[in-house]
Amino acid sequence: MTYDEFGFEETVELPEAPAEPRVPIREQFPLPGADYLGGTSDGWEYRTVFAGAKLAYTYEMVKQFLQEEGYGDVPLPETVEELRLFKRPRGRQLQLFGERGYVHNPVKILFPNDSRQRNALILCVYNEKESQHLLRFHGVLRTA
Repeated sequence: MTYDEFGFEETVELPEAPAEPRVPIREQFPLPGADYLGGTSDGWEYRTVFAGAKLAYTYEMVKQFLQEEGYGDVPLPETVEELRLFKRPRGRQLQLFGERGYVHNPVKILFPNDSRQRNALILCVYNEKESQHLLRFHGVLRTA
């Protein structure tokens, strides 16, 4: 037992082992069933939801996340106003594209269907290293 200069018991803190460096999703896609930074992965798609006080704050969070995870080179709308242009109104008619949001391989930024989540965005990132990635991303090829 050791004591400090005032006679109190001194606890010796062992240095923590350095944390493993975090590898961006683009370099090492999360394994199936893995929870990664609040989102889930099935090995092909990583999906998470961002929500802020305003949609503009939420979109900035999404852009920052994509930058940190290695997707800084993917073209995105510059502002939230531009992103809103990709939000189609809900309707009962047949839709050519099912998603409501911005889509650019390998990223989808979608608006939730629930109107109560008006400041939320759903981010889907797809594993580019999967076989026939481009066909699967665009829904041309379905796998079981």
